[in-house]
Amino acid sequence: MTKPELTIFITLAVGITASLGILLRLFSDSEAMIALVAIVLSAIIAYKYPRTGLWTLLIYLPFSGSVTYSLGYGHIFFHLLKDAFYFPALIALIQVQPNLNPFFKLVKPLITALIFLLAVCLITLLAVHLPQQLIAQSSERPVLMWIFGSKVLIGYIPLILCAYYLIRDQQDLFFLTRLQVIVVLICCSLGLIQYILLVTGICEGSNNIAAYLDEPTLDARCFVGGSLLYSANWGNGLIRLPGTFVAPWQWAWFLISSIFFTYASSTSDSSPRWRVVSWVATVMVLLMSVISGQRVALVLTPVILLILSLLTVKAKHWFLTNLGIIFLGVLIASNLELVQNRWENLVGRWQASPPDEFIVRQFHWAMNSQEGVLGNGLGTATNAARIFGETRFIETYYAKLFYEMGPLGILAFLAVVSILTLLCFKALRSLQQTNLRRLGICLWVFVLVISYNTFYYPLDVDPVAIYYWFFAGVLLKLPELEAQEISPEKI
Repeated sequence: MTKPELTIFITLAVGITASLGILLRLFSDSEAMIALVAIVLSAIIAYKYPRTGLWTLLIYLPFSGSVTYSLGYGHIFFHLLKDAFYFPALIALIQVQPNLNPFFKLVKPLITALIFLLAVCLITLLAVHLPQQLIAQSSERPVLMWIFGSKVLIGYIPLILCAYYLIRDQQDLFFLTRLQVIVVLICCSLGLIQYILLVTGICEGSNNIAAYLDEPTLDARCFVGGSLLYSANWGNGLIRLPGTFVAPWQWAWFLISSIFFTYASSTSDSSPRWRVVSWVATVMVLLMSVISGQRVALVLTPVILLILSLLTVKAKHWFLTNLGIIFLGVLIASNLELVQNRWENLVGRWQASPPDEFIVRQFHWAMNSQEGVLGNGLGTATNAARIFGETRFIETYYAKLFYEMGPLGILAFLAVVSILTLLCFKALRSLQQTNLRRLGICLWVFVLVISYNTFYYPLDVDPVAIYYWFFAGVLLKLPELEAQEISPEKI
């Protein structure tokens, strides 16, 4: 695009958006106006510049909770802003790509599984949601709930395609890994500031909110993010930080996913400087896993780090790796009282409700709630769809799928993630370059863990709902990148 064309495009985009904003201001509240103006402007830019739209999505995603509650006061339209970067960019990317056949040939087995999953979704619409719509009360919207539930379930799967064509060469690949490292460092730094503000009393947290002394609430919001829990006077102190996200559990899974990306960068980047920066980011992730009060992150992040080290480091390098792991452990355990409190909290919670028993109970409940083989309808256990009708809160992912779509739905989705995991493994096995192979191992373990994880529902919410499909596409691209000639100096 030439400079005059760019000027005309920006002028038109701003003009259309401003006109829409003025109209909305006359007939709506200011939060809705700001959100819709941002959505329209973002969608226009993402459609015109799809690559920029996708990069912006990855940057914006970890900060979406802070933007939503800092600028939009939790308005629902702000939750849709990330889709304004994604869907227009997806449409434009498909239009500008001259030949998509290589990609579809690569993922041909996955296409079959996706067709089966889509068929189950459509059958659920016809057999479950439409009958519900006929008898629904005025406040219920079963068909809209199906649309929203389908968007959450399958709407981000095309990110595999987006990532495959976004990453054109190894320069793009290392730009991506370094970008993730920078984002992780910024988010963890903001989360650390949030923690300091709470423990120093600058932010009161939940201490003076009698109704929310043991659960996160927006009334306790501090600095960034959304709902948090901080009750210093409750036992040894209760804390559940949201970091830069809407809720604490999203922050926990951001930390879990980030340990894959930061460690991958530390072992695969061609620049020693960036490898050091990546290790600093890894330390920050481990530190925030301890102080944020997220039990699942406290358990999984060190375990994942150890597993990735076993899989990627050669025997002769194990001495230095062990020293590094010991150093990280000593650094994080420097505040023994804090670590002990977090560990006692974890053990107490585990003893009160063992995860395996909890998962089994959730499955039994979901099975007993079935009235047929198609479940209760897409979106009926998706928290984000509650504006369209009553929803159930189910804390285990595959029990949730079973409740919504029945046995056919859960089998269809398992077929999709299993085939995707197998395709990613084949791509990994074909890699010969050491740095790409190490990166591929980290990404494949990430895909594997998320594919079959049933505790909580990370595939339903940010950021894992985006990262899972996107980085699967990156992994599928690695064999093609390996075939390209590029000198380390250009990276």
